[in-house]
Amino acid sequence: MSEQNIKKMIGKAFLDIAEGIESEDFGKKYVIGIAADGSEHGEETFMQAAALAEAKGLKPLLIKGENTHDQMEEMLRTGEIDGAVTMHYPFPIGVSTVGKIVTPAKGRTMYIATTTGTSDTDRISAMVKNAVYGIIAAKADGLERPTVGIANIDGARQCEKALLKLKDGGYDIEFASSARADGGIVMRGNDLLQGSADVMVMDSLTGNLMIKIFSSFTSGGGYEYLGWGYGPGIGEGFDKVILIISRASGAPLIAGAVEYASNLIANGMTGIAKREFKAAKKAGLDDILKELSQPKAARDDSSEEVKIPPAEVVTEQIPGIEVMDLDDAVEALWKEDIYAESGMGCTGPIIRISQANKDKALKILADRQYI
Repeated sequence: MSEQNIKKMIGKAFLDIAEGIESEDFGKKYVIGIAADGSEHGEETFMQAAALAEAKGLKPLLIKGENTHDQMEEMLRTGEIDGAVTMHYPFPIGVSTVGKIVTPAKGRTMYIATTTGTSDTDRISAMVKNAVYGIIAAKADGLERPTVGIANIDGARQCEKALLKLKDGGYDIEFASSARADGGIVMRGNDLLQGSADVMVMDSLTGNLMIKIFSSFTSGGGYEYLGWGYGPGIGEGFDKVILIISRASGAPLIAGAVEYASNLIANGMTGIAKREFKAAKKAGLDDILKELSQPKAARDDSSEEVKIPPAEVVTEQIPGIEVMDLDDAVEALWKEDIYAESGMGCTGPIIRISQANKDKALKILADRQYI
């Protein structure tokens, strides 16, 4: 057989393999549920969003009626939907969302890490985790080596030192450089407009503000139409693909969120997250976070070790606690032999408590000025 014929046979084999991959893997459409309630723009917004998503070759599924979120949870559990887009979700502490926007200066895609939820009750620790979360989202969205920058906000320099230490420990993180003349990892406002970094790290409250501005700056703020929304909840051990939008989100943005969700599922976000967390921990993430979290003095000046009471079913919520005080408040209840858990509700940080202990817990927290 001539060399030319051999080359033709090899070429055909590669084409056959490529066609098989395309038909079996890339051709699959993932069903993305849209919790269709709560929009400030009316129910027709969801219908328009579904039509736009379908026009892109996606597979949205509107979830309507009573108990929309209960339906969504059940459909995720049974596999009827592969992922979900919703206006609110009670992510646990440790999970926050990575938004995705288009920057106005150059039309670049940029990931905002993070936009809702609480990665950690310590501000700097949260920002360090947000960097990892942003890398996970960007990689799961198809960006092989995303660059990382830190927004110039309170805590930026401490976050920078921690991330440099993580890189020195072996974590593969590629830093961006500011477009301003003096460069550096810490990004100015100019860099946010230009998209100088693929992943822009900040606290979730700032990130939430940025998403709202970038998605609606030409509509007067009432209609969020540009970009892909507030993004997926990411955190160690969290294995659902649930993306957040807002009540002000319009049809184009909701359709974008469906597209974002489909990409993350197709690229295996859960597996990517596991690998990134493993790599970060191997590079010393836990020790770095431990150093950042300053010891919190107990309210009663006690230095004794706090023992966690036996676990019990927690069905009640106590809101109104400052996120920075959340861990202290939980420990205050543990010291009184009351089992409690921290969490994140629709309106902010919460303590989860049993019905039997709620009144007693409220009094303790009020006496110690947590609420």
